[in-house]
Amino acid sequence: MKVILLKDIRKLGKKDEVKEVSDGYARNYLIKNGYAVAYTKGSKKVLDQQMEVRKEEEAELKKEAEAIKEQLENTPVEFLLNAGANGQVFGSVSTKNIVAALQKKGIQIDKRKIELDAPISSLGTTRVKVDLYRNQVIGEIVVKVRQKG
Repeated sequence: MKVILLKDIRKLGKKDEVKEVSDGYARNYLIKNGYAVAYTKGSKKVLDQQMEVRKEEEAELKKEAEAIKEQLENTPVEFLLNAGANGQVFGSVSTKNIVAALQKKGIQIDKRKIELDAPISSLGTTRVKVDLYRNQVIGEIVVKVRQKG
């Protein structure tokens, strides 16, 4: 029996895939628990419509990510930290600090999308990568750390 998966099923397939499974498995497990629907002309038509809508939404999200990328490249972020006489910095700049500074400038980004291995704990300029859209749109933030006072 052919079914259209409504959810990802381990060792069977991903959401929206059409799979051939045994009749009993389809009726007694997949369809009964809402993991799949039977493959018919009507269900195939609905799936095609959903895929088209999802593709349009994905294109819109990618376009928004491109716009944010442009904003990030034109918006450096600056932090002032206390430092000792020999240039040793007291404190550091984390992803949370970067997100807060960007929010003050009107740019919304999730801190988990910022690719920073360790907090910035040195004076100078650092370029930080931001995954804005599924590794397809990568932005860059210029983070400047200066000595306070």
